[in-house]
Formats: sequence, structure tokens, C-alpha cells
Amino acid sequence: MKTVIEERWGTHPNDVKNYDTTQLRNEFLVEKLFEADAVLMTYTHNDRLVIGGALPVKEALKLETVDLIRSEYFCERRELGIICIEGEGSVVVDGTEYKLGFKDAVYVGRGSKEVIFKSNDSSKPAKFYFASSPAHKAYPTAQITSEMRRTRDLGVKATSNERLLNQIILSEIVPCCQLQMGMTELKEGSVWNTMPPHTHSRRMEAYFYFKVPEGQAVCHFMGQPQETRHIFMGNEQAVISPSWSIHSAAGTSNYTFIWAMCGENLDYDDMDTFTADKLR
Repeated sequence: MKTVIEERWGTHPNDVKNYDTTQLRNEFLVEKLFEADAVLMTYTHNDRLVIGGALPVKEALKLETVDLIRSEYFCERRELGIICIEGEGSVVVDGTEYKLGFKDAVYVGRGSKEVIFKSNDSSKPAKFYFASSPAHKAYPTAQITSEMRRTRDLGVKATSNERLLNQIILSEIVPCCQLQMGMTELKEGSVWNTMPPHTHSRRMEAYFYFKVPEGQAVCHFMGQPQETRHIFMGNEQAVISPSWSIHSAAGTSNYTFIWAMCGENLDYDDMDTFTADKLR
């Protein structure tokens, strides 16, 4: 197995106004998150969030620490959220095995020394997407079952944004420090997510897009509300969204995405919304 990590720096909104397409993509787009028998991750200096993917095919994969966090083991000072996006497998945390299928998740508390990813069937391997943030307190590791998830029906077909919001890792569901994660599934015929868009200066966010059909794309919108930019994205790619940036997207078909947030405030609804007619 191998572990690969990229580093991304924080950016000032005035600087981003001057980025061309290449620089915008280099700073915010994560193009590859999955490779057979590897753990790929990206470390952003925006709230020091780590996002990544594990794809165990021929062997189980251990989540190894990296020099960027300078710790004895990955979760020494961090909490971790893991969501299965494809196939079936398990996550073993300090000897306890948690079986996961699509949309199942595990919250791993600070101080957990060993995290291992496994697939049930190498011909249909499990794909695990994860996010991690620094943690000030150790909370118990816990599996989030389908009964624990909170769902909301959002949007309407008339505005092409009918979608199902799955809240998976929130403090109201499982005790956690600052990490929040969930999955939003767009209904057939709907393409807009997070519309109207918003910012939340008290936390940053990362979006991971998947279930994007072959030959289709998602156009992610970011930037300050009066100075927006866009990034075209393919299947199983992610984008880093600083706290000053909106985060919204439109696809050439429906798709699914996982959002991961960390920062000052655990109130999910703490956001500053901008109606579409106010965007520039």
C-alpha cells in the first residue's frame, strides 16, 4: 500500500480575483482521491482540514500519519469521519470492526491509534471517503447507522434543485468537536445544489462530488458573492471552499456530493445566505 498527501495553502479573497483557470484549479480542486490499494489525501491550511479516499482492493489499508501533522499516529490530535460511497467493507478502529455499505459512516474519536480499511469483495471493492479536523477533546468512536441519519427534503423541481439532505456526522447525532459531514443526493431532473448559496465565516467546507455519469460534469461556483468564479469538475473530485467563499454547483445531470465542515460553530444552520439575484 502507499500513502500520498498534497498540501494546499490558505488564500486571500483579493488574491483569488486575479487567478486564471489553471491557478484556480491548482489551489482549490482535488482531482484524484482514489487509487487501488492506496490512501490519497489533501491537507488544506483552511482550518487544517484533511480530506481523502481509501480504496482497498488486494489488501487492507492502514491510515498512516504524515509529516504535515507531525503526530505519532493519525488521530493522536484529530477526529475523523469516514463514509462509504461504493461497495461494501469495514473499518477497524483499534480492533473493533464496523461494517459499512453505501452511505454508512464511522466517527473516529481523537486518540484512536489504528484505523484500517477493508473491502468485502476485491472484485467490487469498497470506496471510503474521509475528512479529518483537529480535535480538542476525545469523544468515543461510533458507527452512524441509517436510523441515526437525519434527512431533509430540500428544493423543488420547478427550480431544478430538488434534493435529499442526509446529515450524518453532527454533534446532535454523535458527540464530536468541530467536524461535520453529510451527503446530499440530487433527484433526477435537478442539477442545482445549495441554491441560494451562502457563506459561513465561522467554518470552512469541502465538497466531494460523485455519482457523476460518464461524459457529464459539475460546475462548482465559488468566490465572494459579488466576485464569483467557477471550476468544472468530474466524477469523484473535490473542491476546497474557504470560509469567505460561496459554494454552489450545477451539473449537466443529477449527482451526489459529500460536504465536510470544520471551524468555530457547530450550528448547522449558521450561514449567511445570498439570493441568486444578488450574485455577480
